[in-house]
Amino acid sequence: MARATVMAGGIRGEAGGRQLVSQRQRALRTFAKNRTAVVGLTLILLLLLIAVFAPWIAPYDPLAQDIPARLQPPSDAHWLGLDDRGRDILSRVIFGTRIALLVGFFSVLLGGVVGTAIGVIAGYFGGKVDAVLMRLTDVLLAFPELITGLLVLAVLGPGLEKMIIAIGLTIAPRFARIAYGPTLALKGKEFIEAARAIGTKDGQIVRSHILPNVAGDLLVFASLWTASAIRLEASLSFIGLGVPLPTPTWGQMIREGTVHLTVVPLYSLAPGLALLLAVLAFNLVGDGFRDALDPKSRA
Repeated sequence: MARATVMAGGIRGEAGGRQLVSQRQRALRTFAKNRTAVVGLTLILLLLLIAVFAPWIAPYDPLAQDIPARLQPPSDAHWLGLDDRGRDILSRVIFGTRIALLVGFFSVLLGGVVGTAIGVIAGYFGGKVDAVLMRLTDVLLAFPELITGLLVLAVLGPGLEKMIIAIGLTIAPRFARIAYGPTLALKGKEFIEAARAIGTKDGQIVRSHILPNVAGDLLVFASLWTASAIRLEASLSFIGLGVPLPTPTWGQMIREGTVHLTVVPLYSLAPGLALLLAVLAFNLVGDGFRDALDPKSRA
């Protein structure tokens, strides 16, 4: 009898494991069948390769100047032409990919960690903790992203690390709202009550039950907000609050090139197109994640 019970338990365990694997496989299949999501993922991988291997891909040093040849139109030697200081535009666009992805990834990571912690703590513990944290979140959400970024950078000053902090703090309230709702709904479920009844600590409940159930929504939101973070970095660089010169960034190049649109139009158009592709790629992947992780979409 004991042996039969053990075997039955083993069969149920295997079935549960197969079901879990099957759910993951279905999500991966759903994502792989979404052609636009695959295109977006391919573009992201291409951008990552360009950022990592920029010193070997770029034909020239992005900081090297040739003042007598400034504003030279596209040629065999310089495919996109030269900027107003005689620097190769293609090389600067390639190196600008590094700043865009660094700010996009790490600002979303910072904002995701801070915002998720705020949302989960407020939703799980409720009471005064909920009131204080979520009212603070509502105040921050009342400001547009660009204004919040401007305020933080006005205090911290320009710089890559400060840019990441500014955009991360701008994004954090959005993550808090995304994590707050599901946590509020989950904490009253039977399995959470059962975990409390057997003496499981709150930290363990949050790690084992709350976070895994909100991870899907956070993943979708993170991919979409990576695109917004890249756009926000370009906007702040465009108005002169981004990474200081001479480091090349897309927003900075777009601003500098607007004065010379009639002479070298690719001065602004090339970084603008790169920005468009990056934002489009992350939005496509975010939509793909949403469809793959949504049970109704899979059905």
